[in-house]
Amino acid sequence: MPPCLAVTMGDPAGISAEIIAKAAARLAPRLAAGELRLRIIGHRSALRAAEALLGIPPIPEDDTGPLSLIAAGEERAPIPLGQVSAEAGRFAYLAVERAVQLAQSGAIQAIVTAPLNKEALNLAGHHFAGHTDMLASLTGTKSSVMMLAHGNMRVSHVTTHVALEKVPALLTEARLRRTIDLTQAALLRLGIARPHIAVAALNPHAGEGGLFGREDIDITTPAIARCNADGLRVSGPIPGDTVFVKLRAGHYDAVIAMYHDQGHIPVKLLGFNINPDTGTFEALSGVNITLGLPVIRTSVDHGTAFDIAGRGIANADSMLEAIDYALMLAAGG
Repeated sequence: MPPCLAVTMGDPAGISAEIIAKAAARLAPRLAAGELRLRIIGHRSALRAAEALLGIPPIPEDDTGPLSLIAAGEERAPIPLGQVSAEAGRFAYLAVERAVQLAQSGAIQAIVTAPLNKEALNLAGHHFAGHTDMLASLTGTKSSVMMLAHGNMRVSHVTTHVALEKVPALLTEARLRRTIDLTQAALLRLGIARPHIAVAALNPHAGEGGLFGREDIDITTPAIARCNADGLRVSGPIPGDTVFVKLRAGHYDAVIAMYHDQGHIPVKLLGFNINPDTGTFEALSGVNITLGLPVIRTSVDHGTAFDIAGRGIANADSMLEAIDYALMLAAGG
């Protein structure tokens, strides 16, 4: 039996239904060939509207086949496209809740999430900062690690949504080691037999012998030494202005970034397509992977894009990449 993935719609007022419909259509040959199964969980009317807009046959509601739609809940009110609403936030939560239930029952092997709107989620009474916090609560997980991936660019983060001034205090040997261990486990599941992980320095020039801070010397260096003593392959601390170039060149299989922007900027820079004539840009690819949960979770690496919702121009590449990463991780389990 091929792996079964749940794809949660996120906020129905954004581009989620459109990118899901496009992705499902492009995956039709692989679904027919028995490579995977997909359960789309979300807002029925939003998906049907997107399918009609795109001229795509409707996804069936019979869950015995390779592709099916599961309504996340009862539709109580219309959801206007491109607008924040409590009803949209309610459905975003219900979809994830249902996916977790399916994962815990063994009916699915991974969850792929389309983007949600944090304001809508909170308007609906679900006070989470986003998918990661919500999934942690629903699965009883105390902490998790964010990995961004784009091709061979895989970057895990020691810290994410915290003020930069708080990062040094959060950099402990235990926190760094957990990030490294979870990254090692993910790389093994992706089929990399002997992962090589690099750790980015917190400070410029890895502290320049203590002139620019001692965190890289006092915390990171001993932690890396212990990792290598335990049989892992870990290098660093390596200055942040060169480590991602080496990652892209294939010297490493992943990099551990110390804070949000250090890790996000290089990955997102590669994931955007720029039109040099107009100066416009769009996110094409990139995957957000949550490590440390009892269920595999991958996500698109873009937002709800309310400004283009309902226009039929949203790009589904990141959704397809997120599905592929979920399949690889599920296969490696």
